[in-house]
Amino acid sequence: MESSLRVCENGHKYYKSSDCPVCPECENLRKPEMGFLSLLVAPARRALENAGIHSLEQLSGWSEEEILKLHGLGKSSIPVLKRELGKAGLDFK
Repeated sequence: MESSLRVCENGHKYYKSSDCPVCPECENLRKPEMGFLSLLVAPARRALENAGIHSLEQLSGWSEEEILKLHGLGKSSIPVLKRELGKAGLDFK
């Protein structure tokens, strides 16, 4: 698929070859500076946020299987999430 030039509502210009509407520059600007969400790639972070998961306590209410069903979250995110849950004395449901 060929890349096309796009302009987001904030005026950032970027190229995308998919129909994904996310502006990479805007996404970088909203990335948290600390916390477990800051350790994840943007699609995984958005998947958790869209599911209402903003804290490790909220994450611990979910099973690994449930998390992996979220669009944007893959197996590579699970070790990061497990490590961060463990540091907080928590685990998946």
